[in-house]
Amino acid sequence: MLLRFSHRASSSSSHLLLLFRSFSSSPSPLPPLPSFSPLLPNPNPTPSSGDIAAAFRDWFRGGEVVSLLDRIYAALASSHADDDASLDAALSPLRLPLSESLVLSALRHRPRPSLIPPSSAGDGSDPLLLLRLRFFDWSGRQHPYRHSRSAYHAIFRLLSRSPRGIPVVLDWLRLFSGAGDSPALAGGGGGGGGARPFVASIGGGPSNPRFLDTLVVGYSVAGKPELALHLLGRMRFRGLDLDAFSFHVLLNALVDASLFDFADSLHSHIASRGLAGPVTSCIRLKALCRQGRFTDAELLLRRDLSPAAAAAASSRAAATLVRALCRRRRFAAAARLVDEFGSADVYAAWIGALAGAGRLDDALDFLARKRLAEDYIPEVSSYNDLLRRLLRENLRHLDKVYDLLVEMLEEGIAPDRATMNAALRFFCKAGLVDVAVHLYNARMELGVDPNNAVYNELIAALCREGDVDQACAVLETSIQQGYFPGRQTFTILANVLCREGKLSKMQELLDGALKRKVRPISAVFTKYLSALCKAGDVEEAFMLPQMIGEENAAIIYRHRSTYTSLITAFITMGRVDVLPRFILEMQDMGHTPSRSLYRSVVCSLCERDKYEEVLGLLDKQLARKELDPLTCYNYFIDGAAHAKKPSMARELYARMENAGIQPNTDTDILLLHGYLKSKRIFDALSFFNYLREKRGLSNKLYNVFISGLCEAGKPEQAVVFWKEARERGLIPSLQCYEELVLTLSSSKDYDTVVKVLDDFRETGRPVSAFLCNVLLLHTLKSQALLRAWLQSRDKEADVDSVGTSSEIQDQQSGRLLLGQLIAAFSGGIRLRGNLDKLEEEIERFFPVDIYTYNMLLRGLSMGGRMDLASSLFERLCKKGFQPNRWTFDIMVHGFCKDGQRKEAERWMQAMARNGFFPTWYTMRLYNNAV
Repeated sequence: MLLRFSHRASSSSSHLLLLFRSFSSSPSPLPPLPSFSPLLPNPNPTPSSGDIAAAFRDWFRGGEVVSLLDRIYAALASSHADDDASLDAALSPLRLPLSESLVLSALRHRPRPSLIPPSSAGDGSDPLLLLRLRFFDWSGRQHPYRHSRSAYHAIFRLLSRSPRGIPVVLDWLRLFSGAGDSPALAGGGGGGGGARPFVASIGGGPSNPRFLDTLVVGYSVAGKPELALHLLGRMRFRGLDLDAFSFHVLLNALVDASLFDFADSLHSHIASRGLAGPVTSCIRLKALCRQGRFTDAELLLRRDLSPAAAAAASSRAAATLVRALCRRRRFAAAARLVDEFGSADVYAAWIGALAGAGRLDDALDFLARKRLAEDYIPEVSSYNDLLRRLLRENLRHLDKVYDLLVEMLEEGIAPDRATMNAALRFFCKAGLVDVAVHLYNARMELGVDPNNAVYNELIAALCREGDVDQACAVLETSIQQGYFPGRQTFTILANVLCREGKLSKMQELLDGALKRKVRPISAVFTKYLSALCKAGDVEEAFMLPQMIGEENAAIIYRHRSTYTSLITAFITMGRVDVLPRFILEMQDMGHTPSRSLYRSVVCSLCERDKYEEVLGLLDKQLARKELDPLTCYNYFIDGAAHAKKPSMARELYARMENAGIQPNTDTDILLLHGYLKSKRIFDALSFFNYLREKRGLSNKLYNVFISGLCEAGKPEQAVVFWKEARERGLIPSLQCYEELVLTLSSSKDYDTVVKVLDDFRETGRPVSAFLCNVLLLHTLKSQALLRAWLQSRDKEADVDSVGTSSEIQDQQSGRLLLGQLIAAFSGGIRLRGNLDKLEEEIERFFPVDIYTYNMLLRGLSMGGRMDLASSLFERLCKKGFQPNRWTFDIMVHGFCKDGQRKEAERWMQAMARNGFFPTWYTMRLYNNAV
């Protein structure tokens, strides 16, 4: 029966509806992300996760039925197992009015999770089923109550649904058939003492018709209708027969087993005895549907199950036929029956069938039409079917899930556990993980019973949110409840654990998977091995293949990253002797080492003076012929150069020439890099001159040499060769100019910086973001760069006259005038006029980044323009840039220097909310601010 609240919308429900309306105010099914504003409150705030969780708690509580049934299970759980006295003491105070109805309700009831004791580790028992068996046992011993056929039918069905229940049922039935109420039955005969519930209430023996009826019902429900038929034959030979209830249970079992010939014979016998009725016709219609005889089934429905004769049976039979037609994809015929036999059962069958077939839009449209035309409100089970199917579609139908939940609220439909699980999954998918966690933590209080899908969704959502500890806590609870993550969730959790370095948790997860014979994807093993290597636990990484078995170990080594991780780990540990062997094994497995891997291996060997090992590995690589000799030599020269071992690099170069392999330009540059990296400038110069004579003038050669001199901290020599390149008509690369400007600015040689900038303008290249950021940084520090610029122009300009915003753009060429930029930002922004769109002026000439914005904020701060700095901060956030620690630090620092202590405090709080901490200097300024 449909549970409803006492009125259509309680105050808590109304509050929840308002929260839902706010949640779904945008056309997107997911809540819109608020624009980033660390100071100003959102004018349209979305409800907090606490508000939504509180409202849902109220709704969930409205669906909870604190009943006599829960009190029965509380008493059962509090008593001691296998102690009749304890059980009597727990249940007797309830003064239960035992009847068939109460016993059936108790057996079918699913109590709150807090009332179900945890399963004993490793025994596979179902604690809820054990409680139900104990109640069945106890109630069967209470005089004068005696279990009815329906009670036995119910307990048999419960046992047959349990993985361990069928053998127990068959064992009991076998014992009953052969020994009746013999003392041997008291021991359970394989039922672990559980046979007594049945013996205590059946009474008599094989000659007792009631006893034999029960056996027939038991075999039928246990899926052994052949044995039930055999027993029926023995009964009829002795002049006994079944009652109407047992006949129909057996008939239904024969239909379920597709024994249609036997079912037809039994149907004829039932009719001859005058026991046929609407229930018989419903089972007969079910048999016709299973055989695909839909015309005969429809004829039977109209002839024997007319609504006037048996309204309830007609409705259920029509629903059965609708489901059968839909399973055969005959939706048109099913729709005709729905229109003709319209009832709650038929509508529920139609909605469920459409949802099961994936025709969700049709199901929702039908529900909306019937609700409008007939005020039809489906049972909670129909809503659950729709919610379950919609949630399978991931993010496609979250808005429709929301609509259904709101509809249930508006109609006052009390949620059951399936609804609660659907709501939890909805919050996980919609990104409201905090709400799901609130409700999950209150599951005992609310009666929420998470299933495997909920645990998977919640663990995956927590991993996406980065809350790994909470995800691990949920995992432990799910394992205690008998659930283990699905393959996709397992992979997500494993990846996060490896990334976060929680290797002990990862080991527990992997142990649990192997114990349950769950086979993770090979990438999980590989990432775990990589994580162990990064953590320096190489020994554990070596043990991993042994732990996971030979088959999984073979899969691990099929991944190239396995060898890369092991090699990297041994390099970090300094155990370089094994590196050549790993390179060779890697190639034996069909993997080709990358250039960077060769570089790392050769570099590590050279750094520890393992030159013989380097040459030995080179010889083996040349013998394999997987790389052409020139490339192979280049890789090894590159590694020696990075190790700052130019002598080894030169020896490899000489061996290459002696082998008759002609070095190419890349080889020459690699050796030149080796000299420059080791700061052997004289050798680098000699080799550079040799290359100029050998290969002639080359832009690439000059670029490498000039950039290398800058990296080596030799700006004077770099300038000399830059001038030489320009005199010879060569144009250095943009990177070369950037390196020159950066190195000269760092050494405060601003006069030469100006000359380089002048020359750069003459090349006609567009200004890069890197170049302008370097200029901004050094012009904000002091006016030295501006003075050097003015001196180069014979002091024709004045600092105050050149700093207007209208002069930033060169009207002739459309390029950024570097001189005006330097003047504008020197010693703090000195522009006069409109600064509101300062960054937009710069964006017209080069792409800005967060570093550029930080420089602009720093300039405005130094100029005391914190109002403009605040506006610029808001604009950079709206444009999608993510403020970093330095962005916040500049703002706090600026407000402190400006004497605005309260504003500095607000920005300090915003900085903390975003996970950043101020620099030491800003913190000292903040603490001293008044």
